[in-house]
Amino acid sequence: MKHIDIKIYGNVQDVNFRSFLKAKASDLGLVGFVRNEPDGTVYTEAEGDEGDLREFLDQCRQGPRFARVEKVDIQEGKMQDFKLFEIKY
Repeated sequence: MKHIDIKIYGNVQDVNFRSFLKAKASDLGLVGFVRNEPDGTVYTEAEGDEGDLREFLDQCRQGPRFARVEKVDIQEGKMQDFKLFEIKY
């Protein structure tokens, strides 16, 4: 099990990015959260199997249909033992 912190830059708010990532995380069995940041980015923390996290990162780089991802920053973090994956407001 591994924990990653991800910050996604570009046209990533108001394009259903949070719902997109929640669905992808649920499909992969990941736990954590996603939220919009005041600076226009999307921030997410996810925990799970390394292979599933790699697939999740691929989805972060692609985004939903109307998103335009310019950059993705990734950092390993300390396990938080989340129970589910949620959207934070």
